[in-house]
Amino acid sequence: MQTQNLGYPRIGGQRQLKKACEQYWANKIDLNELNQVARKIKEENWQLQLDAGIDLIPCNDFSFYDQVLDMSLLLGAIPQRYAPVLTEVKGNQETDLYFAMARGYQKYGLDITAMEMTKWLDTNYHYLVPEFTAKQEFRIFSEKVFGEFNAAKKLLGEKAKPVLLGPVSYLLLGKEKEQGFNRIDLIKQLVPVYVELINRLKQQGAEWIQLDEPCLVLDLSKKDKEAFEFAYRSIANRVSGVKILVATYFDALLDNTQLAVNLPVAALHVDLVRAPEQLEEILALIPDQLQLSLGVVDGRNVWKNDYEKSLVLINRAIEQLGADRIIIAPSCSLLHSPIDLDLETTIDLEIKNWMAFAKQKLNEVAELKLILKGNDSLLQLNKAAIQSRKSSEKVHKPLVKNRVTAITEGDASRNSVFSVRQQLHINRFNLPSFPTTTIGSFPQTDDIRQLRAKLKKGELSLAQYETAIEQATIACVRWQEEIGLDVLVHGEFERNDMVEYFGEQLDGFLFTKNGWVQSYGSRCVKPPVIYGDVSRPDDMTVRWSKFAAAQTDRPMKGMLTGPVTILQWSFVRDDQVRETTTNQIAFAIRDEVLALEAAGIGIIQIDEAAIREGLPLRKAKHPQYLDWAVKAFRITAGGVQDKTQIHTHMCYSEFNNIIEHIAAMDADVITIETSRSQMELLEAFADFEYPNEIGPGVYDIHSPRVPSTEEMASLLTKAATLLPTRNLWVNPDCGLKTRKWPETKAALQNMVAAAKLAREQIKVQYVN
Repeated sequence: MQTQNLGYPRIGGQRQLKKACEQYWANKIDLNELNQVARKIKEENWQLQLDAGIDLIPCNDFSFYDQVLDMSLLLGAIPQRYAPVLTEVKGNQETDLYFAMARGYQKYGLDITAMEMTKWLDTNYHYLVPEFTAKQEFRIFSEKVFGEFNAAKKLLGEKAKPVLLGPVSYLLLGKEKEQGFNRIDLIKQLVPVYVELINRLKQQGAEWIQLDEPCLVLDLSKKDKEAFEFAYRSIANRVSGVKILVATYFDALLDNTQLAVNLPVAALHVDLVRAPEQLEEILALIPDQLQLSLGVVDGRNVWKNDYEKSLVLINRAIEQLGADRIIIAPSCSLLHSPIDLDLETTIDLEIKNWMAFAKQKLNEVAELKLILKGNDSLLQLNKAAIQSRKSSEKVHKPLVKNRVTAITEGDASRNSVFSVRQQLHINRFNLPSFPTTTIGSFPQTDDIRQLRAKLKKGELSLAQYETAIEQATIACVRWQEEIGLDVLVHGEFERNDMVEYFGEQLDGFLFTKNGWVQSYGSRCVKPPVIYGDVSRPDDMTVRWSKFAAAQTDRPMKGMLTGPVTILQWSFVRDDQVRETTTNQIAFAIRDEVLALEAAGIGIIQIDEAAIREGLPLRKAKHPQYLDWAVKAFRITAGGVQDKTQIHTHMCYSEFNNIIEHIAAMDADVITIETSRSQMELLEAFADFEYPNEIGPGVYDIHSPRVPSTEEMASLLTKAATLLPTRNLWVNPDCGLKTRKWPETKAALQNMVAAAKLAREQIKVQYVN
């Protein structure tokens, strides 16, 4: 019996990669120094997995920004607009090209937009969307995978297992950039390049190659399924002497089971954490000789594995297939898990005993194998930890449970319909057409972060800290007034993270010091851990929103994070259904909304950036999720008066198939990210005739690039052709926390100017 890992976090235990990339972008270190940091992280990761006793250890799971972007570069799928970076820019051409595709490029007279970014299936990890044309050509462009395998092989020998995104998922996760073709038809051009890649890796000595095909757990068309059959039949016919492992994760294979088990490959990996029930069907259909990798250790959460449950699944597979055809593994790449629980020295010891991070999950994989060989003491230790969690009073709070049990329809309803509320808002706020605002946060400079650090270390008193935050808030409010923004925000300088900040003030959450995971590029987040029933003991944001509102005569938005987003961007307890946990959070946020309203805040934004992200991967499961997710949002806003305007914000999302549910949230204003897609996402709102107000992002905040006034005005013009102009707001794509002040100021000044142009040039249709 073998063990394997599918991927390991690449940011480094102290976020070394983040810091090195940002230094490289700022020209503070050179490419050689950046590569040295990367080399050390990779070697440490490989050694750690070797020491844990893992038999098949991934390489090429490392990336400077994103593994899908790596694949686009490897395959030469480089959009034409980046050609000048190669032909006209001196320096580290491939690296500069790579980061230009990720972040945009605005130097040496060039002004090139970044590639579109979206969520990796149902995670909070973002990937760069491949762009395809009808005559797309593929070729091996980058040598990264070969160099990395050589380095891994020197340390790991035959255990080194190159990892690549599989050909069909690569196409399905991309996007056609012109009409008249289906990207899946490119499979015939793409497969020969995969054959060349695999054969080169075989010649270098690879014994196993992992091809990730997460799209095998999605609803597939007949053509998609034919592409899988064609791709893997072609690879099998033209490659020999190397074992291909196809990895699936995040859901069950369901109607794709027959397809998956009959692919001509050596092994198939399945996720038995998300979908343990699929094992029986797989065992009923699996052909002779195919090895089965059992993903029994949760790669996406922080809870200790329940060995008894995992052993039931493993023993069932052994019973039918024999131990030599079984591989034990995490459910998915450990990219989505914090790195090392040993680094956490302040967590309650009882709760810490219930947890496992990436390093510990490797040990769990190895320990399951040892238990199968007869090590009963490991099993007994695990059983004690699992039982401790089940019976702990720290987890279960009867008063919180009772409040959720007593939910009524009235808890999730506004008093009046939107058209009535909209007229009240027009009269109350007296905003111009195309009103301008931002999504909430402003740049968090080193000075701001150092204030928090000094407070934690006791180098500042609370009074000193709050005085400094007040000064930053006043300066932010004054600057927004100066450039002419219509609805202001307080800047969120007191907040470390849009989820962590709230979790720190809610019962039922705990926090880590080093529990970082990658969100995109150099952006890392430290999700809170929901270990018990959730409630709000005190006000969380009222003090700062009220202070900021007192500094201006203009409307000031109160800024909150919604219940589904807090759920999605936390490590969630796995001992009760997600709906129940979400409703507990919803009532806590509802209490804060009512407190803000009572303090005189007339506009309140409840961000649900992740509501689309939480959508199950299979369409059949959508209705149930959307019902409780929408209801949870409505609970947060259900108690306010009609004159209070409720906003929400959603991150990179395709809304076409859930637009009626977005409308059912009944937010007065929704802001969405649309600049990278050139307003394409608005078409869903237009086709649906979305009734409420909407702010399509005109400024991509995930890039340091500063868009011109004309560029943003053209996006507004396009938006005005799709939606009623009376309902349009003007705003960036997302919060500005991660940006620098110079680019932020320049971009927002251009945005305000674009709104003024729109007021002059576009006829506004007002409600009669």
